[in-house]
Amino acid sequence: MKTLSKTRDIIEAVIDWLYIPFRKLIPQQTFRYALCGGSNTVLDIFLYFLTYNFILKKQVFNLGFIAISPHIASFLIVFPITFITGFMLSKYITFTESQIRGRIQLFRYGVTVFVCILLNYFLLKLFVEFFLFYPTPSKMLTAGIVVVYSYLSNKYYTFKIKKDKPIVNKQ
Repeated sequence: MKTLSKTRDIIEAVIDWLYIPFRKLIPQQTFRYALCGGSNTVLDIFLYFLTYNFILKKQVFNLGFIAISPHIASFLIVFPITFITGFMLSKYITFTESQIRGRIQLFRYGVTVFVCILLNYFLLKLFVEFFLFYPTPSKMLTAGIVVVYSYLSNKYYTFKIKKDKPIVNKQ
C-alpha cells in the first residue's frame, strides 16, 4: 500500500511540474486527465499494435467455437490492462475530489467503459470494414472519439463531485 501511495505522489509531482506552463490556460484537473488519459491511450495503442502485429500476426483468432477478427481480438486482449490503469489513474490522480464511494465509482466506471467498449467495437468495425481504413490508424481515430466521451462521463457521472445541499432558513 505504501508503494502505491509513493507512486501516486511521484506521478502527481511530475504532472504538477509539467502543468506549470499551462496553469493559466486550462484547469489542473483537465490537464491531469489529458496527461493520464493520454498516457493510458498511448499505452492502449502501443499494446494494440503489438498484439495485432506480433502476437496475433494479423490472423483471425480462432477459439474453436468462434472466430474473432484480429483487430477486434487485439482490442479484447488489451482492454483489461487499460481498464485497470485507466481507473487507477482517474481515481487517484485526476478525479481525487470525488467523495463517492470507491465501489460506486468502480461500478460507474464499468458502465462508462462498457459504453466505451461499444463505441470502440462499432467504430473499429465502421472504420476498418466499411471505410477500409488500416487497423492501427482506425484505432487511433476511435481512441480520440472515445477519450472525449470518457472525459465527460467520468467528470460528470463516474467521479462526480457531490454538491452540498443549500441551507434553508426555517422561520
